Amino acid sequence: MAARDEPGNDRDADAKGGGGVQSVDRALQILEIIARDGHAGVSDIADEMGVHKSTVSRLLGSLVSREIVRQNNDRGKYQLGFGILRLASSIPGRLSLVHEARPTLESLAEQYKETVNLAVLRSSYAVNVDQAMGPSTLATSDWVGSLTPLHATSSGKVLLAALPVEERSRILQEVGLPARTPRTITDRDALENQLLDVSRDGYAVVHEEFEIGLNAVAVPVYNHFGTVIGAVSISGPAFRFNPENTPGLIQGLRDAGLSISGKMGYTHR
Repeated sequence: MAARDEPGNDRDADAKGGGGVQSVDRALQILEIIARDGHAGVSDIADEMGVHKSTVSRLLGSLVSREIVRQNNDRGKYQLGFGILRLASSIPGRLSLVHEARPTLESLAEQYKETVNLAVLRSSYAVNVDQAMGPSTLATSDWVGSLTPLHATSSGKVLLAALPVEERSRILQEVGLPARTPRTITDRDALENQLLDVSRDGYAVVHEEFEIGLNAVAVPVYNHFGTVIGAVSISGPAFRFNPENTPGLIQGLRDAGLSISGKMGYTHR
């Protein structure tokens, strides 16, 4: 625990012009603690931060006055207020998944020397909304804008696995499970079992299910609600690209997916 401040220290620092930044930092710490725990009391916050209760009470008073936090009926504990929604409401519209993901896609393509795609769910298909080409890429196919089947692609399986059962059933009933190659999974039970693995493992791998000679692996991208909003994948020719046998690739892709998710407001708990 940090050394506890004396009650007057903050006001003295403010008077000298050096306490403003410290107060802002502490206010943000308070918000992070409340957001993490759902609610917290003055003593809990003060103990964790290692500051005097009067410091926390003063900062909470300012946050309450702006409706950023509010005091609930649970023994005077505090929780986030509607002012947070007012501030946050302008963020999602300004966060472009493609814009935020682009540097990560380029980094993955450079690191693993293969094609990297970003896909989202559109109707009953996965649509690629951005692509980065690795230096070892043999073909120059531009997949951006292409609709690909959910059941036969790594990105599609990640998106399918994240859907509620009813929505997934509706989509699969609508489009069926047509074979793209002899390796495409066309049995519903087999696909559902694989989607359970995807949900458990946090990634999906396909071996020549969408196109002969093409392997791919994908991981989910989350938004600030923890909802899957996309999938980032790496694909390459089967003769040299086997995701499960490439040291560090799946973990590296997972980290990249979480990095993009973090830019979209996701907090991994």
